[in-house]
Amino acid sequence: MATVELTKENFDQTVSENPFVLIDFWAGWCRPCLQFAPVYERASEAHTDLVFAKVDTEAQQELAGAFQITSIPTLMIVRDQVAIFAQPGALPEAALTDLIQQARALDMDEVRAKIAAEQQGAGDGDAGTAQA
Repeated sequence: MATVELTKENFDQTVSENPFVLIDFWAGWCRPCLQFAPVYERASEAHTDLVFAKVDTEAQQELAGAFQITSIPTLMIVRDQVAIFAQPGALPEAALTDLIQQARALDMDEVRAKIAAEQQGAGDGDAGTAQA
């Protein structure tokens, strides 16, 4: 599957209709972004069951702002409409492959339970902040 260009108009639909979406936040003037692009493209060709998407932060400033993207490239992985990874920096090919394998291996029921527990703890004021 070719890389999908995400905009504020198609973002929600793309993420809600696909269980596993990798998103590359980039800009045409960003040298590390341009160096990461072929690595990202090769990964998209190797993992055709996943959706690989790109957000041009210059053209989609509102979308980049919504995700508080302050450094590019930033890679985000969304599984089952949950952002499970977001980190700036261009990854080497082996690291990207490893990251995809780790993301595939996640138990999303466990991830959702952890998020729910954290949100419940946050609702209790400062009671849960001192726990390890």
